[in-house]
Amino acid sequence: MHEKSKILFLLEQFLSHHLPTNLSIMKKIFCLLLPVFLLSSQFISAQLIDSIKFFTDENLIDLSITTDIKSLQSEKKIDVFQDADITMRFPDSSAVTTKVAVGARGHFRRDFCTIPPLLFNFRGNSKLSSLGKLKLVIGCGSKADDEQLILKEYLAYKIYNLLDQKSFRVRLVRVNYNDSRNKMRPFTQYAFFIEDDADMAKRNGCIKKDKAQVLTENTNRDMMTMVAVFEYFISNGDWSVPNNHNTKLIYEKKNAAAPPYVVPYDFDHSGFVNAGYALPNELLGTETVTERVYRGFPRSEEELQSVFDEFKQKRESINSLIMNFGLLKERTRKEAVEYLDEFYKTINNKSQVRSIFIDGARTK
Repeated sequence: MHEKSKILFLLEQFLSHHLPTNLSIMKKIFCLLLPVFLLSSQFISAQLIDSIKFFTDENLIDLSITTDIKSLQSEKKIDVFQDADITMRFPDSSAVTTKVAVGARGHFRRDFCTIPPLLFNFRGNSKLSSLGKLKLVIGCGSKADDEQLILKEYLAYKIYNLLDQKSFRVRLVRVNYNDSRNKMRPFTQYAFFIEDDADMAKRNGCIKKDKAQVLTENTNRDMMTMVAVFEYFISNGDWSVPNNHNTKLIYEKKNAAAPPYVVPYDFDHSGFVNAGYALPNELLGTETVTERVYRGFPRSEEELQSVFDEFKQKRESINSLIMNFGLLKERTRKEAVEYLDEFYKTINNKSQVRSIFIDGARTK
């Protein structure tokens, strides 16, 4: 029985056993109590999914989605949603089947990929509303190699989680795609959800601000240093703080005057992922995305060393995370670790540190 139907049934039973049989009086009382019961049912349903646990649980979620995929491919506007039927199966064998609003997002992948990246709007959904709006990062195509790229980008988020709590958490899902108009053959592929930005900010005692115009050096200095070094670590040049490009600004709730923290996301154009469609930033003067370029501003040796020490302390954990991630091919895992090893060789060489991170730092 549908949850609201259960509530109505229980309400009718209660009234029939505990109130006078005068039909007119019962109807009035029923009308007065009904909104309270319905609100209660929605509140209870919303508690079924814990948005924090959703992203701390490492177990795989199975997701089936049925929608008009051709419509998603052709939509070019932002924040345009369409109906989708989904079933989300959790590791404890529980499942939620419901309708949600889903829309295409991003720019580059919309034009070049089989299915664009998706944005799920769970707000207003009685069972999943606590999740807010979640981005679903999916493969550019439906082949096995596309899936491997998604898994590497998922690992990039998990690596940054090890380095800083002010980061987006992610949840791996196995998605079954079904076209409601049968214009595309069904297929299954790994993908991952990215934590709602408001939830990420709240979890860190902050609030988010969309499209805030802030210069890079007017953000929290220590965190900006970490972000810039991390982007170099994975060789990602596809970000900008002033342009709100693949970075999110969050502000301390209790200290409005404090400079904002920069939180990076979207790493598919990094050398660590090394997607075939990824092109290096023209401003960097590189030929491939695997060629690292430091895009941070000048810092002292002491400031840089403090961040380098964090990477060194987490090196074993990072390597273990990669090598134990069995969904990636063994050769891919080894290549990923070897690629990151080049970074550690660099930061252990004083002359290279000065050349790359100090003398080669940005000035504007």
